[in-house]
Amino acid sequence: MRKSRSNSRRLTRSPSPAGQRGMSLIEIIIVIVLIGAVLAFVGNRVLGGKDRGDYNLAKGQVQTLAGKIDSFQMDTGRLPSSLEELVKAPADANGWLGPYAKDAELKDPWGHPIEYRAPGESGPYDLVSYGKDGKAGGTSVDGDIKNN
Repeated sequence: MRKSRSNSRRLTRSPSPAGQRGMSLIEIIIVIVLIGAVLAFVGNRVLGGKDRGDYNLAKGQVQTLAGKIDSFQMDTGRLPSSLEELVKAPADANGWLGPYAKDAELKDPWGHPIEYRAPGESGPYDLVSYGKDGKAGGTSVDGDIKNN
């Protein structure tokens, strides 16, 4: 009987320090690489989402600004010569009921000025945001955003 008691004691004892093993250097490196990969994936999704959000915001901003130009035209009987006329009353604009826009609305979400041309190529005027890169052309979030 004595033997069985000592055997049961051995099973309930904590393992000796020699029996306890930590993680090897290779295992630690693998864990760090996996964590880095997950963080890179999540970071890309979060930052990519911001760029897409800014692009959609710029689309809406260009359309809203087009509506404000139309309001200016209905009130004054003419198109503005520059977007600044939506913010401050021009001396020669009778019927001006503005301000129609704020200075901040004349720039896209990336801080680039929205381009205004009157007459436009495809209508009475054109509004263009050149996207994230601020250059004509491009694809995805660097693509041009036009009101027409």
